Amino acid sequence: MKNIYKRICILSAVFFLFHSMFPLPLSAITIKEEENLGSEFMKTVRGHFRFIEDPFIAEYVEKIGNKILAHMPPQPFPYHFYVIRQDVYNAFAGPGGNVFINSGLISAMDYEDELAGILAHEISHVAARHISDKIERSSKINLATMAGVVAGIFLGIAGGGEAAQALTMSSMAAGQTASLAYSRQDEMQADEIGIQYLTKAGYSGEGMLSILKKIREKDWFGTDQIPSYVMTHPAIKDRIAYLDTWMEAHRENLQKQGANASEFMRFRTRMIAAYGDSRQALQKMKAAMKKNPDDPLVHHGYGIALARNENPKEGAVYIRRALQKRPFDPLILKDLGEICFMDGQYENALQVLKSSNDMKPEDHETLYLLGRSAIALGQYREGISYLEKMQKIKGEDTRALYYMGEAWGREGNMGEAHYYLGKYYSRRKDFKNAFFHFRQVLKHSEDPARKAEVEKMLTFVRKEKIRTEN
Repeated sequence: MKNIYKRICILSAVFFLFHSMFPLPLSAITIKEEENLGSEFMKTVRGHFRFIEDPFIAEYVEKIGNKILAHMPPQPFPYHFYVIRQDVYNAFAGPGGNVFINSGLISAMDYEDELAGILAHEISHVAARHISDKIERSSKINLATMAGVVAGIFLGIAGGGEAAQALTMSSMAAGQTASLAYSRQDEMQADEIGIQYLTKAGYSGEGMLSILKKIREKDWFGTDQIPSYVMTHPAIKDRIAYLDTWMEAHRENLQKQGANASEFMRFRTRMIAAYGDSRQALQKMKAAMKKNPDDPLVHHGYGIALARNENPKEGAVYIRRALQKRPFDPLILKDLGEICFMDGQYENALQVLKSSNDMKPEDHETLYLLGRSAIALGQYREGISYLEKMQKIKGEDTRALYYMGEAWGREGNMGEAHYYLGKYYSRRKDFKNAFFHFRQVLKHSEDPARKAEVEKMLTFVRKEKIRTEN
């Protein structure tokens, strides 16, 4: 909890620093400027937080977000939705249509309506240009620096610079806790806009109200446990009062909360079992097993939690029980394949994962596991093929680059082995090792096109190597 308080202090200090240096503009920055800022902002966020890139989790959140957007007027940005793997209550919208929600807040939800309510609120901040209204169209600092400042406002990123750290220790910073990213007016407007489009999308406004009440209840535990959401989204009590009044006036026309309950519980169970704290996940899934011993989704979640707590064999037993009731579920099959892989049962893993891939060929995590399983069995070309397919769907993946390099080396193609290992180390910013491997490509490769590509990479890597060594 001390870490949360520390992050709150840093958030407040950075926001104060931002406003002392750059007064609020008379008008918002342009759409193009916000798009550019959004790109830099994403680099900053990715550098400090782990995203959950599980296709099922990511696609589910994106689907709910797009369902709301479908009932809104044309928007200035394409929206992107991300789940941050962090056990805190937080959600926020960054510049350029980037919307984030933390896994801890999702785990506290009981209905899809609550997830939709949070997303509708954050989408409305973007649509109302609240973020751009806070940022001066200025040439005083570059985009990367501005992105870091904005990230500090929304995320309270630790280690945000000596100036920010110094301010957190001063009484001046402590007095700035009211100077948050959004004003009360911004929050109320985002709720007003959000609830209209939320209900047009077929959701109960009750979801937005109930999740705010949960956040408020957590706030009551004490100052060391104030949710990050409260600090970046002020006026919780006023918002609850407004939504309560709005709900009472529109109750006859609203849908009942709890739409798509089965699909949401599948989503939430996976979030807790696969991405929550491993020990807490096991306790929660064990409690769920006592309450719903015949539910295949609970068996599935309990199996995942057992495997994460170094008990893959027993975990596989519960996953198989889930499959008895849902034999054609590609997600359960994928998880069984992953557990078999974790337990060293590579042949079983390969067969199960192939079945999952047949049902859902675009799942990049299944392709990654297929690649790893095939390589573990010595089927190097097949493993490389799966990893190549994965990257065509997902984009260049650091993990895949490493195992492709290893597999090409085992195949005896040292030019390709060094090429992929060079790219792996370059992405990890280990420029010394990247430089070594790219130099080896020139020595071993017989492909002129590959050599020409590597020569260009070497120019960049050499500069970065010298810069980091100095």
